[in-house]
Order: sequence, then C-alpha cells, then structure tokens
Amino acid sequence: MIEALKGFPGKVLAFACKGHVTQRDYETVLIPAVQEAIKQQGKIRLYYEIGPDFSAIDPGAVWDDFKVGMGHASRWDRIALVTDVDWIRHTIRAFSFVISGAVKIFPVADQAKAKEWIVEGLTH
Repeated sequence: MIEALKGFPGKVLAFACKGHVTQRDYETVLIPAVQEAIKQQGKIRLYYEIGPDFSAIDPGAVWDDFKVGMGHASRWDRIALVTDVDWIRHTIRAFSFVISGAVKIFPVADQAKAKEWIVEGLTH
C-alpha cells in the first residue's frame, strides 16, 4: 500500500510504501496527488519512504512508478528516497541522470536527515 504522509510543506509530496504495493495504489493515491501538485505548484519535491515492512511491488506498479518519474522528470525539484531495499536504490541511481532536480538516497536509519533535506530552503 502507498500512504500519503502529512506534515510537509505544500511543495513537498510525501509517501510511504508498506507491505505489498499494487498498481491500484499508484492509480488512486500517488498519481492523482502528483498530477494535482504539478498543476498547482509547477516544480515539486518528493519524499518517498520504503520501509522495512515493504514486501513486494506489482509489475504494473513498477511501470506506473517509472512513467510518473520519467513523465515528469523536469518537474522534480528534489527527490528524497528513503530505503534499504538494494534493487530500488540501484534502479533510482541508474535513472537519476534523467531527472532535472537533485536526487538523494537515504538509508532508513537516516529518515530524519532525509526529511530535513527535502524541506531545506522552503517556508512552511
């Protein structure tokens, strides 16, 4: 499941992935939020947390994730990815050159640092 997180400034979208992530999670939670934020804000920041309870992601969800990331590559101001899942870390590193904004990957232990970095320079 994908859960929208609260407590971030308006230019920051924040999500946590838990358990099994499905294509429906992307279609009902993440994609509408990204599209609305881009329409309202232009450039946005993304805080994306994949915690230790993450178990799997459907192939359709992987495709949706790729389309959202690359389809809006010029709209990302910053992306903070928080995860200890190696294949996700490597995938983000491999495609980060396409994204116009800064991308940083943090281990789960540095979650607080990731939150500080994603809001750095923004007013609440």
